[in-house]
Amino acid sequence: MTALVPLPVVLPLLGAGLTLLLLGKTRIQNFVTVLTIVITLCFEVAMVFYVDAHGTQVVAVGGWGIPFGISLVVDRLSAVMVVVSSIVTLCVLVYAISQEMADTNRESPVSVFNPAYLILCAGVSNAFMAGDLFNFYVGFEMLLAASYVLLTLGATPGRIRAGATYIVVSLLSSIVFLAAIGLIYGATGTVNMAQLSQRIAELPSDVQLFLHVTLLIGFGIKAAVFPLSFWLPDSYPTAPAPVTAVFAGLLTKVGIYAIIRTETLLFHESSMQVPLLVVSALTLIVGILGAVAQTEMKRMLSFTLISHIGYLLFGVAMGTVDSLSATVYYTVHHIIVQTALFLAVGLVEQRVGTTSTRKLGGLARLAPFMALLFFIPALNLGGIPPFSGFLGKIGLFTPAIAGGNWLEITVVIAGTLTSLLTLYVVTRTWSLAFWNDPADVESPTPELVTEFQRATSAIQKNERRPRGPRLPAMMVGATAAIVTVSCLLTLAAGPLWDFSQRAGENMRDPDNYVSTSLTTHVEER
Repeated sequence: MTALVPLPVVLPLLGAGLTLLLLGKTRIQNFVTVLTIVITLCFEVAMVFYVDAHGTQVVAVGGWGIPFGISLVVDRLSAVMVVVSSIVTLCVLVYAISQEMADTNRESPVSVFNPAYLILCAGVSNAFMAGDLFNFYVGFEMLLAASYVLLTLGATPGRIRAGATYIVVSLLSSIVFLAAIGLIYGATGTVNMAQLSQRIAELPSDVQLFLHVTLLIGFGIKAAVFPLSFWLPDSYPTAPAPVTAVFAGLLTKVGIYAIIRTETLLFHESSMQVPLLVVSALTLIVGILGAVAQTEMKRMLSFTLISHIGYLLFGVAMGTVDSLSATVYYTVHHIIVQTALFLAVGLVEQRVGTTSTRKLGGLARLAPFMALLFFIPALNLGGIPPFSGFLGKIGLFTPAIAGGNWLEITVVIAGTLTSLLTLYVVTRTWSLAFWNDPADVESPTPELVTEFQRATSAIQKNERRPRGPRLPAMMVGATAAIVTVSCLLTLAAGPLWDFSQRAGENMRDPDNYVSTSLTTHVEER
């Protein structure tokens, strides 16, 4: 079964190479890309069950034994992350194909979308499974290089400006990360995380602290934690809707995954709990206050994305089995729900040409199914019972309250306030964009007002409602699929929570990860 471990990286890279050979043949490229992700997802699902049953799997790639070669390590955390990432990338890809992104952006070399997208998938999987810090860095750079291309598709002035900011910030975080790797290697003589788990503890406490803070800064920029999140609200909303969705769902979670992995494996005896708790509380509050101030739906969701990173950081900061288990569950929840919301907002933009609540209204009457596709994940994000957002927050708050630490309880209060404000923001957006009469909106488009009046008149006369512009069926279907997955997180909460509990136990006691990696080294040598 260890032969499956490299496939989430290898298959997308092979698919990217094949799609490059098919430049100009968009339909064949699309077929190859979809098929590649579907096959990859099937192998990843099999790998989750195997890892859950038989424990951590380690593979040394490239003919060199660990710790000198490239190591890929799959435990329960990395296994579930690669599965969720493939589910998201598959739904977003179908959405993008239906939107005919390649055909609507004729000003750019659009045939690069498919290879760039597959390289992004490979980079994400490589980051989730990397067993050494340098391979971690390579995974980051793969997904970032692909994201530069995807973010600037269409080459509009707004996307180029946003892309420039994103590139500068990403390069800064990469430089910090690479510098940290160099310092760690100089201090310990290795970048293999299993060995680092043992050797970092032997360093002087001031050296450990410096290395720890340097890594947190690099990962904090990527994860968009406060105050390192300034770049995100201006970068994501300008990208095409599918690109924004996959960025919001996955890229910040790669940064969070890096924090989880390093905090539980490399610095599991560190004393950074208090700073992490303070930063998590500030991320929660500052992010949601930014969302309250927005009237543009994509920017509003970008700020809620920042605020909910605070919940994940909170779980990592507490560092207990229960809090880490809840963090795994909430990470899966947030990836799915945030992606669903951005895809639903993309449907709004496709339908009426804007996502500003100052120009929208009456969409629940004009497109009721589209309104439902926004409404369900919006309630989930707000933490309404019995959705997974509520379950995840309860899972995070319960160990904090039980512990009795005043700072953790303060973060619980901040998290509760953030949840209420999130519910306020999404319900306000729903009311303005979907429920209100367009005539009552600040500056509605004339076409929207006319269509709403016709639909209202038809309903009053018991006539058949006039059909407005139709959304591409695959766009709606892909959004419905990811919304359905978000509901399954509630329906299958028991098994998923049990799996998260086992993952949390593994993270709290990293000996299995370390011993498996080092045993593999001995066997291969």
